[in-house]
Amino acid sequence: MKDTDLFQMALGLQAPWQVSRVEFDASKSQLTILIDFPKGSRFSCPVCGQSDCKAYDTEKKSWRHLNFFQHETFINARVPRSDCPRCGPRQVSVPWARPGSGFTLLFEAYVILMAQQMPIYSLGQIVGEHDTRLWRLLHHYVDAAREQVDMSATVRVGMDETSKSRGHDYVSVFVDIEERKVIFATPGKDATTVERFGEDLLAHQGDPKKVEEVCCDMSPAFISGVEQHLPNAQFTFDKFHVMKIINDAVDHVRKEERKQRAELKHSRYVWLKNPTNLKASQSELLAKLSLKGLNLKTVRAYHIRLNFQELWQQPLDQAEEFLKKWYFWATHSRLQPMIDAARTIKRHWQGVLRWFTSQINNGILEGINSLVQAAKARARGYRSDRNFITMIYLLAGKLKFDLPT
Repeated sequence: MKDTDLFQMALGLQAPWQVSRVEFDASKSQLTILIDFPKGSRFSCPVCGQSDCKAYDTEKKSWRHLNFFQHETFINARVPRSDCPRCGPRQVSVPWARPGSGFTLLFEAYVILMAQQMPIYSLGQIVGEHDTRLWRLLHHYVDAAREQVDMSATVRVGMDETSKSRGHDYVSVFVDIEERKVIFATPGKDATTVERFGEDLLAHQGDPKKVEEVCCDMSPAFISGVEQHLPNAQFTFDKFHVMKIINDAVDHVRKEERKQRAELKHSRYVWLKNPTNLKASQSELLAKLSLKGLNLKTVRAYHIRLNFQELWQQPLDQAEEFLKKWYFWATHSRLQPMIDAARTIKRHWQGVLRWFTSQINNGILEGINSLVQAAKARARGYRSDRNFITMIYLLAGKLKFDLPT
């Protein structure tokens, strides 16, 4: 068997394409596979599909292929233009690469697979390509895969923001709670992000008016955006963010009291953790600080917090009555941070109680955010919003890529 026959089979080439020769440059550690076609071969028009078109002329092209052992491999070929009587001369499509790409399909499939596991810059060093070229490849496939996404069944949506970099540079992420996947991501965290989500929903066979449930934090921007652009959606305020409001209030009480009570030093996490999650030393400190004789305001705030957590264990028909009693206790506690937190809950009353009907939360978003932030840390940040959003889709969009295996 000739070496050309081996590469012919390995590449899966069919007539009229054939490997004409193989060249190896040891000094450059480079393998070049040259592909050609016999004189008089016929091709299909890439526009109208008419077959049996003769070659009008040819153009030499080159594509980066998967490495052969440790050697960089390229495919070079004369690519003809078909002489179509209807469409005129049109460059034919080659079976090993997509039009306009400088990579073979197998190389692109490898890049997409590895891009989900490592930073693009590091991948570029491994394959010997500039990361800018790899990002262009990823943008193409992610955009093409998103065009095929069907959102017609999307009725329960979670939304949250995630930071692209330090400071106040954010991207808003929208997930289909039933499918547990990211369906849209866009720069910013204001009300216009929901408007853009609604437009994207329409572009993918969805309908903003059919969205029944939305889970989010108490961001005024998200609330305003949902009311305007998802008019039939009911709010469920995420349990994690609701508890964060209470935890922040407890911590504020501790900070203020610590100025006069030195015994509260180094006790922050004692009040923010659940009793069952405390270390032995933290449990001892909690018991010591909870003595009645100390009469600490932080202890009172802590008990208000623990009582609020019991809300989530209440039956549906008793939840609102429980919350009313808690609200009365918190607002008469003479602890201003707890009073402010209770009033925040009051302003979002129905959205807090909606959980007992919808039973949805943004747990999937928290998991996706952790995944995205870990990738961002490995990559040491992303140069642009588009790169960051592409990576979000790649990691959590469950996109289907039309690639060879």
